[in-house]
Amino acid sequence: MSSVTTDPAGGYRPSSVSGIAGASGRIMRASAVAIVALVLLPIAALVFTAAQSSGDLWPHILRNVLPVAITDTALLAIGVGLIAGTIGTGTAWLVAVCRFPGRGIFEWALLLPLAIPTYIQAYVYVDAIHPLGPIPTAIRAALGMTNPRDLWLPEVRNLPGCIVLLGLVLYPYVYLPARAAFLVQTASALDAARTLGHGATGTFFRIALPLARPAIAVGVTLALMETVNDIGASEFLGVQTLTLSIYSTWLNRSSLPGAAQIALFMLLVMIALVMLERWGRRHICHANVGARSRPPMRRQLAAGQATLAFLACLLPVALGFLLPAGHLVHAAYGRYMFNGLPETVFVEALNTALFAAIGTALALGCGLLLAIAARTGTVRSSRLLRLAAVGYAVPGTVLAVGLLVPLAGFDNLVSSTVQSLGGTATGLILSGSGAALIIAYVIRFLAIPVGALETGYEKVGMTLDMAARSLGERPGGVVRLIHLPLLRPALGTAALLVFVDCMKELPATLMLRPLNFETLASHVYSEAARGSYEDGAFAALLIVLVGLIPVILLARLSRPRHDQEPSSGRSR
Repeated sequence: MSSVTTDPAGGYRPSSVSGIAGASGRIMRASAVAIVALVLLPIAALVFTAAQSSGDLWPHILRNVLPVAITDTALLAIGVGLIAGTIGTGTAWLVAVCRFPGRGIFEWALLLPLAIPTYIQAYVYVDAIHPLGPIPTAIRAALGMTNPRDLWLPEVRNLPGCIVLLGLVLYPYVYLPARAAFLVQTASALDAARTLGHGATGTFFRIALPLARPAIAVGVTLALMETVNDIGASEFLGVQTLTLSIYSTWLNRSSLPGAAQIALFMLLVMIALVMLERWGRRHICHANVGARSRPPMRRQLAAGQATLAFLACLLPVALGFLLPAGHLVHAAYGRYMFNGLPETVFVEALNTALFAAIGTALALGCGLLLAIAARTGTVRSSRLLRLAAVGYAVPGTVLAVGLLVPLAGFDNLVSSTVQSLGGTATGLILSGSGAALIIAYVIRFLAIPVGALETGYEKVGMTLDMAARSLGERPGGVVRLIHLPLLRPALGTAALLVFVDCMKELPATLMLRPLNFETLASHVYSEAARGSYEDGAFAALLIVLVGLIPVILLARLSRPRHDQEPSSGRSR
């Protein structure tokens, strides 16, 4: 029977499990450190590249580019944060504590906009509300108008339009954690507020909202990260963000140091954003809800209030998903009837699936190795997992610029070495083969499997490891026979989320894909840049359909396990 050692938390675990000894432990430790080094490599390379001289371009950037980019990015982030926070928090409160017609459907339908990437949302709305688009045409036909100028619809190709469209797509990032926070609040706290004379509005603002503020802050921060990372929607709608400035400085001005300098500034903004979110909830205490705590009972709304609640939940679903998805179906059908299926869409779909699958497999493998290393105590878990998750906070454009220098240096080193040995130049092994794009996928989305597996391991008690080790099982056998079967749901969820995120990722794909290589995302971007939206409808529709899979999964996983109503049999 294996010896036991004291766990820092006060428990006991086998010494052979708390640290894998010998060569296996050293290999695992070295592999974990190598993965974290890979995540940090683009940031270090970014600093190195930004320190190089960009000639007379930096004064021009500082004087003419950064002021506009910083202003537009700040206004865009503030606007999207307000819209996503308001819609996400308000709808989460309604479905969590109120009863009205359609509440059960909206509980999962409010997540549907997550299936539509921001750039597709922008392309769809510009095409749909064009004076000759389907929406104005249908409205004019219903009103008996013949002149397109007789009907006015708001313009979306500006900063306010970009704020609204991104807010309609990103509010589920706030809705999901806010709804979970409202569901776990005890009824006693809300009842106490009512006994002190507060109505429903006062109870919400004085009790429920402050208690849910940490979850809301996390959701808003995620929405802002996606906003800052966006490049397709902001470029198409005429908003000069920092992300777009990096892209244009690198490609249009052929200045990698200048792009790196903007990217480094943008990375500092992202770090400040995360630190601000943590600072804002530093004094918030979390009260544990006991097993006997009574969850809040849903309040039946009056007829007028129920109608308003129904419309408040219907509007973001309709504008954020139903309208753009319906337009994509209409455009794809029209394109098919006119000219059949696009010849390249299947090749692009295969390219997208192949690269996303490779990136997903590598991200899961790296995440599993890090989680096992943290579980067995081979390395310090908290620091390791925190560093491995840094990539998710790095926008795709920043990551692409940071990867260029080290990967190009590796390609040049291999090529010169092979030539010196009497061979021929090998060319761009990583930069030109698509390996750079896969590496970017792994670094950017590694936080997803790391987080999922860390949560999954919390449900796997150390007693199982102790029992297996006491029966003579080796550490590898413990992982294979016990950990992996129990972690299968977490692995499946993480794999699905990483795969879809790789499919939708646009900034890194545009900057790192090989020449003459198209994915569904880059195809949609190219068609939108040419103004031929209908030709990209099939590719956009495929992305949306694949994106629906994790949304459905999230809806199932986020559904409460117990009925929130008292056992009176009343309708939900």
